[in-house]
This record gives sequence, C-alpha cells and structure tokens, in this order.
Amino acid sequence: MKAVYLVDGKRTPQVKAGEELKEVAAPYLGHYLIRHLVDKYGIPANEVDEVIIGNTGTPAKYPNVGRVIALEAGLDKKTSGYSVHRNCASGMEALSQAYVKIASGRSDLIFAGGVENMSQMPLLFNKQMTEFFIQLMSAKSTAAKMKIFSTFRPNFLAPIIAVQQGLTDPFCGRNMGQTAETLARELGITRQMQDEFANNSHMKAVKATADGIFRDEILPIMAGLKLDKMIADDLGPRANSTVERLAKLKPFFEKETGTVTVGNACPLTDGGSVWMLASEEAVKKYNLEPMARMVDYHFHGLEPERMGLGPVLASHGVLKRAGLKMNQMDLVELNEAFAAQVLGCLEVMKSKTLSSRWGIDEVVGEIPFEKLNVNGGGIALGHPVGSTGSRLVVTLAHELKRRKQRYGLATLCIGGGQGGAVIIENLKV
Repeated sequence: MKAVYLVDGKRTPQVKAGEELKEVAAPYLGHYLIRHLVDKYGIPANEVDEVIIGNTGTPAKYPNVGRVIALEAGLDKKTSGYSVHRNCASGMEALSQAYVKIASGRSDLIFAGGVENMSQMPLLFNKQMTEFFIQLMSAKSTAAKMKIFSTFRPNFLAPIIAVQQGLTDPFCGRNMGQTAETLARELGITRQMQDEFANNSHMKAVKATADGIFRDEILPIMAGLKLDKMIADDLGPRANSTVERLAKLKPFFEKETGTVTVGNACPLTDGGSVWMLASEEAVKKYNLEPMARMVDYHFHGLEPERMGLGPVLASHGVLKRAGLKMNQMDLVELNEAFAAQVLGCLEVMKSKTLSSRWGIDEVVGEIPFEKLNVNGGGIALGHPVGSTGSRLVVTLAHELKRRKQRYGLATLCIGGGQGGAVIIENLKV
C-alpha cells in the first residue's frame, strides 16, 4: 500500500441551521473550497482524478452533489465525481474511499470531504395529502375534481419533518437523543456532568475563535440572497454560556426523566469541508508540501440503540490496524453529538470491564481532557452531518501542525449503530 498524503484541508464557517447559510445550497458549501486549493497549489484542472463528497440530505435539485461540486469548481469534465452516505461519518467515508484508491495506486490526486445544508432539508407531504394530489390530478372532469376537493381536511397539511425522521433509527425506533439518554442511564452520567462538558466546549470554541486559531482552516464564504454577507467565523459558540444557564433548560427527548437538552447536544448546522489527498508521485510532480499523512481508518458496528459508543470500537480498530496505542495520540477529536455520548465513550475506553461488553479484550485507553477537542467540539461548533467526518480531520491536522505534535485521532459515532475513526500523522513536526 502506498503512502497517502493530506496536502491541505479547508472548511467553511459552521452556522446554525436557519441562519446565515440557509440560502447556500449544499454544492456551494464545497466547490469554492476545491477551487481555492486548486488555485493555491497550481493544480491543472484536468489532473484531478476524482471528487468524493459525503452528503446525507441529498437535495432533489442536486442528486449527485459530488459531481456538481467537481464541475462548479471548474475541474475538467473528465474528472469523475460522486457522493457517499454513511450518516454522520459521510465525510470520513469520503476520505476513506480516497485513501483506498490512492494507497492501491488507482489514483494520484483526489478531493474528498463533505457538505450539508440542514436548513434546506425539506418538509414532506404526508400520505393523506399525497393521495389527495394523486386523485386530483387523475380526475378528468370539473365535477370529479370538485368531488375530490370536498374530501380535503386540514390535517392533510400536517408535514413530515425530514430531518426529524432522518434522525430516528428505523431499526430500534429511537431517535439519536434517546440513544444518548440510554447511555446516560446505563453509565451513570448525570445532568451536571453533561452541562459542565457542554459549557466547557463553548468556552474552548469561543477562546479559539477570539485567538484566531481557526483562521488557517476556515475559508470565509459569501452568503445572503444578494451575496452581501461575508461569514468568516463559526456562528454557534456562545460566549455567554454558563453551567447555570444550561441547567435551566428542560430535557428535550425524554421530558419527565431525561437529562439530554438542546444545550448539552449539538445543534443542527450548515457547513462543508474538503481535503486534497495525493500520492507520493503527485506530491513530487506538483512540488507539494503535505500537512499530514493519513495513517489508516476503521469503521465498526454495534447495536443502534447505543450508537453513541461507536467511537470506542472504531478507535480500538484503527489503533490495532496502525500498531499504535491511545497514549501515543497527541490530540483527539471526538465528535460531540451529545455530551452524554462523549462522556460515555471516555468511560468505556478506560474500563476493561465495560469494554468487554462489546467484545474488546483490552482497554482502548484513557483520553486526557487536555488532549480532547482542545478548541471545542460539536456542541459549540455544530454538526453538519455530511461534513463532520472530514471537518474533524481538518481541525485535527491544523492543530497538530500548530502545536508541532505528531499523531492525531479523529472519531465519531454514526447514526444506525456504527463508529468511524481515522489516524493521521503530522508532517510538520
């Protein structure tokens, strides 16, 4: 297997759904990132082998977001492009497919990442309204149409909320928040612990933004109906967050006995992220200086009702593949879908007794808080589902470079009962 280099990675600012990026269609959260990297490194438009993009809420207007992004970025028409869907890890799946193609010698230069505009996920007609329209369109005469009209009832207009339906697991029937509640109960994770973790995420992200730490990884984007707004920073971290404020929020998923709230869970978010991956041959040909090497990746499944523990299994798998230990990881990005889920992973990773329940015969390893999500995570920055898997790697690589540290692990849970993980090695030590 050949070496796979992460030349450079960029991302958009991440913005809460319904706000400044709500008018920006999914492809336009990715194409300008690729265009920037092509121009920055002087890559000929006809030399890119492929564009692979993770996306979950496929827009009806853009059924293959990856191909649209390739063309909008100005790449040659011969450059193929496609989209992948692995729920929360779609962006990481895109990276993994690029990795395999370059490592096997099939490709030399690939752009991979993910995009998601959760603001534009649709409201759908329910079954009654759909049937009403079908009958109305089939009616041949005015009298027949009037008869159909007379059957209309106001409850026909009750919509199906696509994002809500998409966040509910069809196998176990529980939504993602309810799976976090399961972990909180089983692992003794209190409301206080969750709120403290969430507040800490906001404080770290606010400080990182104020200190300009994200400037190297964020490429500002034009937004608004008239493209009259320049968004350069994440719009999500709350400077006024306190544990006391968070404690006032009511449980959202299990009203009576729950501990998971909108404050200790990630918000719905819009955003995109992209990497340029290259073989050693491409690095030499274009005189590139890669940021990092992608060491390996791993995906692993578990029961959907405990999907939040996916990072435990995925991290265990990728560390074994790479022949490394958790204590060799200088930084870890573990996506904060829910505070309860992250805290649950940390507990299971350091406990042989708990790990054995999922077939792990050794302790994965403890992750010190000073290594974990050092600039805040999904609770503050948000979780644009199709992008997060690649965004974690972008953030990780830039921070490893800034600190001149060697190894980093990016991992996340995946709706449906899976986990994904990637190890990278900083080449700028």
